[in-house]
Amino acid sequence: MSGFERWLTLWVALCIVAGVLLGQAFPEVFHSIGTLQLAQVNLPVGALIWIMIIPMLLRVDFGALNQVRHHYRGIAVTLVINWLVKPFSMALLAWLFIKHWFAPLLPADQLDSYVAGLILLAAAPCTAMVFVWSRLTQGDPLFTLSQVALNDSIMVFAFAPLVGLLLGLSAIVVPWATLLTSVVLYIVVPVVLAQLWRRRLLARGPDHLDTVLAQLGPWSIGALLLTLVLLFALQGDAIVRQPLVIALLAVPILIQVLFNSSLAYLLNRAVGERHSVACPSALIGASNFFELAVAAAIALFGFESGAALATVVGVLIEVPVMLLVVHTVNASKIWYEAGAGPHKP
Repeated sequence: MSGFERWLTLWVALCIVAGVLLGQAFPEVFHSIGTLQLAQVNLPVGALIWIMIIPMLLRVDFGALNQVRHHYRGIAVTLVINWLVKPFSMALLAWLFIKHWFAPLLPADQLDSYVAGLILLAAAPCTAMVFVWSRLTQGDPLFTLSQVALNDSIMVFAFAPLVGLLLGLSAIVVPWATLLTSVVLYIVVPVVLAQLWRRRLLARGPDHLDTVLAQLGPWSIGALLLTLVLLFALQGDAIVRQPLVIALLAVPILIQVLFNSSLAYLLNRAVGERHSVACPSALIGASNFFELAVAAAIALFGFESGAALATVVGVLIEVPVMLLVVHTVNASKIWYEAGAGPHKP
């Protein structure tokens, strides 16, 4: 992880402050940006999201799917956590905290939108940053690559139905046309473009691919930070009126991360997987594809929605919380291997 990435939370916090201040100083400018839409898709944000997502998808080798059979225990745990536990547990936490326990402290007209944002955040497994987390835990690189490739393949088909189901269960109206458009724009098309580009880069050798990925890294993070400035410029009034909102939204996200990472880690130990497999399995079960969540929230509910704000809070706490999980799994390696079944050293 580069020094810049390691301090991502600080840059996110600075972008929040900058966005709020700029939004208060130049409200007409940002309102005009918010109205630049085509088929309910904000064009500036759409461009920024592509700059964010495509370099990350460029790292994914779908050829790694043939490695899935070699790590079937860890893959099974990953799939259960990512698709059967995490989205539904987040929906439950959002319902408990946002619609009930924290409801008196939040704007009443945004409660459903906050819930929707939290669901969107949990419905897409992490794609790119999990490679960083895996490397920090000495995770098995082939397992990490195969689980990311498999999750991305499933996400193309499962993201829209899963989000639609959970939003429906939460009594939130689902604009299906917009949801499907978001899937095509922010999953299908970027995946296709990234894989075509990856093939051309690999034709010139793996070193050339690595060089291009290193060059694109700052562009991806820069696009994320600029998107946050735009979001908080439009959310400025709500934040100034209710600064407690961000802290309250962080609570269910934090609980979800710690719960899912712990569950995945313990399940891998119970089925006898190696520590080098359990770590990336636990980490992908805890982290989120927040770039997609932000894009979908903006497309479905708008720049100024509580859903967009909730997904951005996920970005704010992602790095420090995931580094805590990394530290925990590294520190518990001896304990893990003492009871890891057939793979005990």
